[in-house]
Amino acid sequence: MAAESLAPAEAALTQRYLLDYPHEAARLFEAMPAGDAAALLGLQPPHAALRAWEALAPDVASDVLDRLPEPLALHLVAEAEPVASVAVLTQMEPATRETWLKRLDSEVARELRELLAYPDDCAGRMMDPRVSPLRRGMTVATAIERLRQIRRSGLRELFVIDDEGRLAGRVEVQDLALAARELPLADITRGVVAYVGDLDPREEVVETLQAHPITALPVVNVNGRFIGVIRQAELVAAVEEESSLDIQTMVGASPDERALSTPAFAVRKRLPWLQINLLTAFLAAAVVGLFEGTIAQFTALAVLLPVVAGQSGNAGAQALAVTMRGLVLREISLRHWPAVVGKEALTGLVNGVAVAATTGLGVYAWSRSPALVAVITLAMIISMLAAGLAGALVPMLLRRFGQDPATASSIILTTVTDIVGFFSFLGIAALFAPLLAKSVS
Repeated sequence: MAAESLAPAEAALTQRYLLDYPHEAARLFEAMPAGDAAALLGLQPPHAALRAWEALAPDVASDVLDRLPEPLALHLVAEAEPVASVAVLTQMEPATRETWLKRLDSEVARELRELLAYPDDCAGRMMDPRVSPLRRGMTVATAIERLRQIRRSGLRELFVIDDEGRLAGRVEVQDLALAARELPLADITRGVVAYVGDLDPREEVVETLQAHPITALPVVNVNGRFIGVIRQAELVAAVEEESSLDIQTMVGASPDERALSTPAFAVRKRLPWLQINLLTAFLAAAVVGLFEGTIAQFTALAVLLPVVAGQSGNAGAQALAVTMRGLVLREISLRHWPAVVGKEALTGLVNGVAVAATTGLGVYAWSRSPALVAVITLAMIISMLAAGLAGALVPMLLRRFGQDPATASSIILTTVTDIVGFFSFLGIAALFAPLLAKSVS
């Protein structure tokens, strides 16, 4: 299909089709030569081309990308969902991939590099990302033509995906060769024996292999999208490596602390963070010291102070745990920070109002002081809102500046929630001092 200019009506119709039915469009593009698919996508506005390009199988998307005009190609890689861009980049040779990354905006390139760099000893490091899946809605004839385009020897089975790219089954090459061409691919698709997540540790990969003696183990990401295969050679190497690791662990020969590490090693790893935590505790104590006179005047504040700090700390820990899990499992990336922070702020506000109402009832039953109820309810709402914001922002900011969120997030979060909780509670109490004087002895 030549890259001719489309009539206005045809162009508008094509654009609407790509926007409304990107998965159907992707299936059509996958059935045509990559040059023709690129020519058609190149005629579309970037936002319309993006929807269809994201839905392509990674190997096809990579071939199409090479044939697109550079401005459009860079736009697709930068604006697509990071997991889709990463799936395409992994199809390339390292040198070619680095060339593409250098053309991108530095922030986008840094984020994609982080996603491409799997931690050591996980399934993502072991897998072969150069996959060529089949679509579940194909016929056998279309699947055979797709197999010819792949031109990869040694394949015994191909994996099948749905429209969202999620793993849906597998097809034996022998079954594909013997089936009638008009038969739906679903009729010869078998269930997947086992699969692993891309961040699953090597231990789980070995356990899966021991439970299911297979030669190719599919790998999916946190959304269930099929992103790679761990082949037989890597599976055997994983078993051998796991066996040697067990021996090293028994003698404590590990760079990281283990249960059997020496006390000196444990002290060296833990003491710096304990010292930092002590410093942050002094900061929180300094905030309390600012209101020493107010606490001396109204002793009830000292009784209730841990309530505000404890609730805000728990709320912040919840937000931190959810955000950390999203970062670790790659459900979210740094570009999602407005949505994550907004969600946690709203959650903190709603939870703060609910908890403040319960707290207010309890404080009123205890003190019979409307002023004290007003102080603690306002402080509770403010501190829990701040806790939600901090729980989402702290790990993302640490990741943004190249630090490991797991090492410092909890210490920073505790400092923020304590300072905000103490300052809001005691600050509001100082403002309400005349009213408190009338109702609190």
